[in-house]
Amino acid sequence: MLLAIDAGNTNVVFALVRDNAIIARWRIATDPRRTADEYAVWLSQLLQLEGHDRKDIAGVIIATVVPRALHNLQTLARKYFDTEPLIAGQPPVEWGIEIDVKEPNSLGADR
Repeated sequence: MLLAIDAGNTNVVFALVRDNAIIARWRIATDPRRTADEYAVWLSQLLQLEGHDRKDIAGVIIATVVPRALHNLQTLARKYFDTEPLIAGQPPVEWGIEIDVKEPNSLGADR
């Protein structure tokens, strides 16, 4: 399974994806001070409540418009899911479209 994480200004949304379908989704208020350990405790409980095991997660992808949240989300993936997360908008993740602005790297993942 894939764990997709979308960190927006208001909420961080976590979704489990299997066979190109979202099978579970949870959200928590965005707080860039929240640690990877806090995310792990919260998410582990939700996974368990819905009958999933974190060991079944084979990959993590993160999209964020909150740069300060990125480090702890990456740490979550590495420490608790034993995987190097892909980061939307950063190599090797390709959008497949050309962004027609002077500095495309200055845009958030939502743009």
